[in-house]
Amino acid sequence: MKFKGIIFDLDGTLVNSLEDISDAMNTVLQGLNYPTHTYDTYQYFIGSGLRNLVSKALPASNNGEEQIEICFDCMVNEYRKVCTLKTKPYEGILELLDNLSSQNIKLAVFSNKADELTKKIAAEIFPDYFDAAVGLSTEALKKPNPFEALEISKKWNLKPEEILFVGDSDIDMQTAINANMFSVGVSWGYRTEEELKASGAKLVINTPSQLIQYCKNIGIKY
Repeated sequence: MKFKGIIFDLDGTLVNSLEDISDAMNTVLQGLNYPTHTYDTYQYFIGSGLRNLVSKALPASNNGEEQIEICFDCMVNEYRKVCTLKTKPYEGILELLDNLSSQNIKLAVFSNKADELTKKIAAEIFPDYFDAAVGLSTEALKKPNPFEALEISKKWNLKPEEILFVGDSDIDMQTAINANMFSVGVSWGYRTEEELKASGAKLVINTPSQLIQYCKNIGIKY
């Protein structure tokens, strides 16, 4: 079987967006006179969508559904203003995408970030690389639900087994397994190599260049 496509997670995989996300949420918390959090703490809030992050960031005493909804709207508004201010591709990512594109491998992004923001970041930071950039539009379709990943495979007219799913979290590895795609974990993101392996990563890479080498060694085959 030959790999013909790769679906990437966004935050913690292609881009380091930790500071922009944290700063936006802390702005909301400060406006409500709630305690703020460090970047290290936000590292463990990221991965299950902004609504989930808002819930984790709010004080336990002010964490009802109405408050989450209000703060989520405020968070999205704040984050929209700064989502590409400090966010940058990880070292070696652009070279990786150039290499994969030169091999005519289909590339896409699937994130639990809001769809509007996923598309905005992908378009501004990675113009012309991806066939699709899909974010969260409905909570029920949030990763590890494989629906959107499978929709991408249909768009590409590829079998799920022909696709690598690359991400930095347990959620991404679970999504890959649920979609019957080859799970690749990246250790430079927000989770450890041990967490990725425990979550079902078939391969864990420490630098983007290792994915290039892996693809060369197997001729994009497994």
